[in-house]
Amino acid sequence: MSGTTNQTDPPAAAPAVAASAPLVPFPVVGIGASAGGLAAFEAFFSAMPADVDPGMAFVLVQHLAPDHKSILADLIRRYTRMQVFEVEDGMPVQVNCAYIIPPNHDMAFLNGRLQLLEPTAPRGQRLPIDFFFRSLAQDQHERAIGIVLSGTGSDGTLGVRAIKGEAGMVMAQSPETTEFDGMPRSAIATGLVDYALAPGEMPARLMTYVAHAFGKLPRMASQAAPLTAGALNKIFVLLRAQTGHDFPSTSPPRSTAASSGAWRCTRSRRSMAM
Repeated sequence: MSGTTNQTDPPAAAPAVAASAPLVPFPVVGIGASAGGLAAFEAFFSAMPADVDPGMAFVLVQHLAPDHKSILADLIRRYTRMQVFEVEDGMPVQVNCAYIIPPNHDMAFLNGRLQLLEPTAPRGQRLPIDFFFRSLAQDQHERAIGIVLSGTGSDGTLGVRAIKGEAGMVMAQSPETTEFDGMPRSAIATGLVDYALAPGEMPARLMTYVAHAFGKLPRMASQAAPLTAGALNKIFVLLRAQTGHDFPSTSPPRSTAASSGAWRCTRSRRSMAM
């Protein structure tokens, strides 16, 4: 993030911070939804190509009651060759995988891992989509992609601004195709949404965009910080959310072998449970 630099600061300070947070070497797509989101998620993932790896990771943020078990993971598994995970704290993000936020948590993206935090805002005032989108934008910059699906209210709108501020890409569900159009309309009203589409039309446009913007993407694991750094990463998440400034990564250098394609998240068609 750009900002005013005090002339008394050491010249090497800014480059050190920028170099400390390596990009995950593939786009990460955050998808937010609230009321009416299940049907939108189903339409989106059922339109994903069945025989092609997308070359990106998907992180789904859905508004849920604190005691409500999400059925989203089981729903998405019916339509994708990707592995689908309910997020655990500190989980590394891998290409060609989908990740789903658990109930009663905020979630942030930091140094290639998904960090879970206890919500601080009262229920009804939480904005988990904005929280995740903003962290994704700050970490991934132009490789951040945000999608706002059906829902009431305006969650996701601040996150759209953050992603576009880092040269990322944003989609929103076309209001006439939603069950509840508040969230998509709010996002579209910013004038920053790149594509307003029905969920079933989004995957083809997304694949085309990624192919043109990034070309052939490496099939490799993200450079995730070690699990032992989890507590420090939580501090970084909270400080970054408050200040907008990035902080040095806790991750040590990794060998080429460690970041090779050993982590493969796609399944064979024979192993898919339909």
